[in-house]
Amino acid sequence: MKPDTVKSTAKAQLDALLLKLPGVSSRKISGLDAYFVRDKMFACISGEGVGLRLPAATATELQFSRNNIVSFQPGGMASSREWIQINRPDASDYGKDLELFQTSLEFVKTARPR
Repeated sequence: MKPDTVKSTAKAQLDALLLKLPGVSSRKISGLDAYFVRDKMFACISGEGVGLRLPAATATELQFSRNNIVSFQPGGMASSREWIQINRPDASDYGKDLELFQTSLEFVKTARPR
């Protein structure tokens, strides 16, 4: 598949998974398809995966415990320790990460403004 086809497939799968969660909306930001709760981004599609914001300790633990989770680096730029990227070759498998998406949503929803 072409990269654009992979990206649109991932977007369709993630829309189906995330937009049914209470308070979640989607829009583009800096060229990335992103997901928001209370106008704060908690996830976005980048490269070959999905970036997700979690508490820093959780993000670090996941990077060491799962082989499909790496540091989130949109466009090759390092991001904060709170961001990870989940890489799944088959976008339909993101449903297996629903608990992480929900954890991210709750974390971002209750986080203090910076």
